[in-house]
Amino acid sequence: MIESVKLRRQCMLDFYSHYEHLCELQGSVPLRAVKANVSRDALDLIVDHIKATDWAPLLNALRHNKTLTSIGIRSLHQHGLEESGVERYKTYFRRRIPATLSKDLTGQLCKAVKGCLSISDVLKNLELQGLLLRERDLALLTEGLATASSLESISLAHCPIGDGGLETICQSIKNTATIRFVNFTACSLTWRGAEHIANLVKHQAIRRHGEAWAESLRYRRPDLEYMTGLRRITLNCNTLVGDRGASAFADCLGEDLWLKALDLQQCGISNEGARSLLDALQTNTTLVVLDIRKNPLIDHVLMKNIIERVLKNSNSADSEFKWLISPSSKEVLKTKPKKRTIVLGSGRKGKATIRIGLSSKKSVSPGKKNFTVRESYSPKPLPPGTKGFLPWRTAERAKRSR
Repeated sequence: MIESVKLRRQCMLDFYSHYEHLCELQGSVPLRAVKANVSRDALDLIVDHIKATDWAPLLNALRHNKTLTSIGIRSLHQHGLEESGVERYKTYFRRRIPATLSKDLTGQLCKAVKGCLSISDVLKNLELQGLLLRERDLALLTEGLATASSLESISLAHCPIGDGGLETICQSIKNTATIRFVNFTACSLTWRGAEHIANLVKHQAIRRHGEAWAESLRYRRPDLEYMTGLRRITLNCNTLVGDRGASAFADCLGEDLWLKALDLQQCGISNEGARSLLDALQTNTTLVVLDIRKNPLIDHVLMKNIIERVLKNSNSADSEFKWLISPSSKEVLKTKPKKRTIVLGSGRKGKATIRIGLSSKKSVSPGKKNFTVRESYSPKPLPPGTKGFLPWRTAERAKRSR
């Protein structure tokens, strides 16, 4: 066997060795973040600071890999995931646009993921967060999802795929038996997207009913817990789902026996949609998580009734389907402290001084009053007639001009 072919086959069994080999051929240095999770056969990267030249060996290693069990590629730049509120708009134009927002790179990334999905028998988790996936990229990704043989969880959180992109994904995974968890948090979905997922649940329910009927003909009791298909759907932070989307889910949940968890936080649902979900829970006894928190248009009593009804389905048993942690608004609005530039008044020689520091609300020592930075650094005013005295109007004009 040719030595290069033998080396390539050996490298395909070890992701990091293959990646190092490709970096050596290119003359570049392997990224530290790639090696961080190799010990547990996982790739977890925040890609905002990766240069375009460093992507080639990484994507080539990913395309031919057969050993990774989890792939997570995240971007915090798209839609300002690093910051929130006013600070996001202040720093938007000063941040460097990462290479992951280019058309060519997202296409190459989806092509590499498609290759990995088509040949891997151990890949279980796929997470693409905050990437700007276009129609061509989704077409490549769905081809890989349709051929995946071991994938259990897929997450496209904060990827603005819209209702059209979601319909494409639903068509590719509706006949996939292994996928159990899908996460479409903040994907710019509306009630049409909710209807696409509801139709997917109905399609899988028809197939499962057929399997259960075939098992009953053999004088067996069908085990519903071990049947394939979706078990958890997460649609948080899609505020245009609304009551029409909630009604679409209520229609498919009324007679469903397999879906275990449905997350609808911040989806613009009001009392009308919540009542339709509560009516569906009168016949549904398998759903153990129905998270409609952070929908302020729902009455507290109605939300309490829905949660109590869902908890009754779980029978207080220790289930693998947990309620997702909902971050408080105070934690979301936290921002990093920034330095302040303070222009001080004139000194005795007529020169202005500039000092840079952080504003602090704490006192220097107990028993003393709190002073702001401007008050603590401003010089004492000179009495009239002394050398270096400046009228306050002249001092203010000097500060403004500087």
